[in-house]
Amino acid sequence: MPKTIPRTSPYLMQFVYRKVFPQVNKELAGWINRAEQIPNAELREQALASIRSKKFHCQGGGVYSILAGQRWKDAIRFIVAYQTISDYLDNLCDRSTSLDPNDFRLLHQSMEDALSPEKELINYYANREEQNDDGYLAALVQTCQDSLRTLDNYAWIKPYALQLEQLYSDLQVHKHVKEEERIPRLENWFNEYKEKWPSLSWYEFSASSGSTLGIFCLVSYTMGQTMTKELAKAIFDSYFPFMQGLHILLDYYIDQLEDSEEGDLNFCNYYDNTDHLKERLLYFINQTNFHVQDLPHKHFHEMIHNGLVGLYLADPKVKLLQSGKDITKTLLQASGRRSSFFHVNARVYNKLAGKK
Repeated sequence: MPKTIPRTSPYLMQFVYRKVFPQVNKELAGWINRAEQIPNAELREQALASIRSKKFHCQGGGVYSILAGQRWKDAIRFIVAYQTISDYLDNLCDRSTSLDPNDFRLLHQSMEDALSPEKELINYYANREEQNDDGYLAALVQTCQDSLRTLDNYAWIKPYALQLEQLYSDLQVHKHVKEEERIPRLENWFNEYKEKWPSLSWYEFSASSGSTLGIFCLVSYTMGQTMTKELAKAIFDSYFPFMQGLHILLDYYIDQLEDSEEGDLNFCNYYDNTDHLKERLLYFINQTNFHVQDLPHKHFHEMIHNGLVGLYLADPKVKLLQSGKDITKTLLQASGRRSSFFHVNARVYNKLAGKK
C-alpha cells in the first residue's frame, strides 16, 4: 500500500493494476460463487449477468480504497459488496419481470439498510414473484453493515451517505416504471430540488443521483481515519452534483446505441443536439474541477475526474457514435494531459483484455 496518496497518474495506475484490480477480482469471485447457488433461475441469471457485464463499476469504485490507507482491502470489500447490490438491483429493475414501483422501492431498501448497521434485514423481494435467492442479497447487505460497524466515526458521514443513497434509490424507482410514466415522475421529482440546483436540468439532476462515487469516497476516508465532520460535508458538496453527474453522463454517453436498441432511458438523448451535449459535458468538467479544489488530496480527486473522462471515452463503444471522435477530442483537451494519459492507458488495457 502506498504510504501517501499518489500525486501522479502513473503512480496511481500502478496501484490500480497491481493492487485494486486483483483484490476486486478476488472479492467478486466470492460473490460469483454465491450467485451461482441461487435457486431461483431468474434471480440467479440477473445476479450473474450484473457481475459479468458491470465488473468495471467495482474496478472503478475500488480506486477510492487508496484513501483508506492500511485498510484498503477492507474498503474494497465494502465497495464491491455495495456496488454489486447496485448493479444487481439495476438488472432486476431494468431487465427482469417487474414494472412495479413498490417492488423497486422495497428492493432498494436493501441499499439503505446496507448503510445502516443497526437495521435488521427484511424480505426485499416481498413485492415480486421471484423470491428464493438463498440469502444472496442479504449477505451483500450484511457485508456492508459489518464493514461500517468497524468505523469509529461513521456517525459523521452517515447522514450524507444516506442522502446520496436516497437520491440514488429515488432515481432507480422513477426511471424503471412504465415507459409513459418515467419522464413525468422524474420531472416532478426534480421540482423538489431545482431551487437548490437551478443550473441543472431534470435529466442532469437525475444523472447526478445515479452514481455511488460519493459514498465510496466518504467510507474510504473514514476507514483511513482521516474523517472529520467538516470533511464529510465538503465531500458531499464536492461530489454532488458535478463529479457524480460527470460520471453518469459519460456512462450514458457511451451507452446511447445500446440503450436505443433495448428501449432504455438515456439522459443524453434529452439535449437539444450534439453541440448542446458537448457544451454541458464541458460545463460539468469545469464545475467538477472547481468543486474538488477545497478537498484534502485535491490532486487525487482531480485524477478521478481526469480518469472518468479518459477511461469512459476510451471505451470501444465511442467509435460507433456519430459524435464520438469530435467529443472525445474536445473533452480530452478540456481535461488536460492526465485525461489523455488515462485515455491511452485504458485503450491499451481494453485491447489487451480483448475489447474491440
